[in-house]
Amino acid sequence: MTAERSDARPRAHVQIYVDDNPVPIADETLPTRIKLNTYTLPDGAHRITVHATDVTGKVSVREIPFKVDNGPGLAVTGLAPDSVRHGVIELGVNAFSADEPFEPERAETHSSIPVWVWVMTLIIVAWAAWYGARMWDVPQQFAKTPTYAAQSLTATGNPADPR
Repeated sequence: MTAERSDARPRAHVQIYVDDNPVPIADETLPTRIKLNTYTLPDGAHRITVHATDVTGKVSVREIPFKVDNGPGLAVTGLAPDSVRHGVIELGVNAFSADEPFEPERAETHSSIPVWVWVMTLIIVAWAAWYGARMWDVPQQFAKTPTYAAQSLTATGNPADPR
């Protein structure tokens, strides 16, 4: 007489779907780790749907939206998302990938100087002008000291009377 060992108890498992594809990219027992190769997906918005089933047969579903961007880095200046514009809009566009050879001319995306930089520059220039004007006005107690007094030499080489 032989005894058969039966390990047919239910196991928790998960099925993972990408977008609206009815075929799962993974159907594994839990716990598990799945690798998703985004190079097989076109750039843009996608969605992963995870169906997990526990040992009692209860199912839980979670959808996770994500964005694929495997192409070159894209920079567009001159138009902010959801902005309201009128007239002619000038756009600056640059795209660069780490796989491309380095081109110094394309290495930086040119854009206008932000307003906060102009404001800070004006504040610093105004402060420097104020500081310079305040230092121009020598306090009376220091006006006759060698540092501030006018030192003009006469023909004899003696300092002139600063009166």
